[in-house]
Amino acid sequence: MYNIDLSGKTGLVMGVANARSLAWAIAQPLALSGARLAYSYQGERILPGLQELTAGQDATLIECDVTKDDDLDALFATLAEDYGKIDFVVHALAFAPRVTFERPFIEVSREDWRTAMDVSAYSLVAVSQRAAGIMPDGGSILTLSYLAGERVVPNYNMMGVAKAALEASVRYLAYNLGPSGIRVNALSAGPVRTVAARSISGFGDMFTEAGRSSMMKRNIEASEVGGMALALLCEQLGSGVTGATLYVDAGFHSIGMFVPDGYEL
Repeated sequence: MYNIDLSGKTGLVMGVANARSLAWAIAQPLALSGARLAYSYQGERILPGLQELTAGQDATLIECDVTKDDDLDALFATLAEDYGKIDFVVHALAFAPRVTFERPFIEVSREDWRTAMDVSAYSLVAVSQRAAGIMPDGGSILTLSYLAGERVVPNYNMMGVAKAALEASVRYLAYNLGPSGIRVNALSAGPVRTVAARSISGFGDMFTEAGRSSMMKRNIEASEVGGMALALLCEQLGSGVTGATLYVDAGFHSIGMFVPDGYEL
């Protein structure tokens, strides 16, 4: 797929829920390029599908609830024991209670706020704290964001606020870890038909409108997110990029006003 050699590189991928996950779209080109991958998952329900997806890889599967420090400590202790060090982390984790997508943002409860922030934003900080300890030669940490962290997207609500916190965390983590040669970035992907997207009311209409309004007049494919992630995680290609949120959305983020087809500016 890509003429990139990651033989001898090892990384952790967090957040593969099924074959349509963006985390899986990122993991595939990494594995095909020769990287050895470990995967974290939460809950036994996820394990059979993850085992099936990774059957052709020399992969380690480790259960981890990122809201529990003991689980995170155990995850990185296992990675240190099995691999000695790692070269990259893919953080593709986000969660907000369903009610936060169904009610106006102004009605969000303190508990639901905390839950969304803990899983969707603080988990990157907690993961980075531990990953840095087993990246003696530097490395790369990549997370996934969305435009709703910068602009209002109807019904995204609390998750949009969490994505804003996530992107700010990327910048501060990049500042702290830069002297150690560890890069931290976010990919802001356009709408993709993942299972998680189903929780957002009106997603189908939003998906259509994003494609119609983008500069390229189309939606993106999950594989395009995987390709950009590969470039950022590959030291030869992404070595000068850190503290950034990069967009993979066919140019939608730069559009200020929809221009109908055939309209001459």
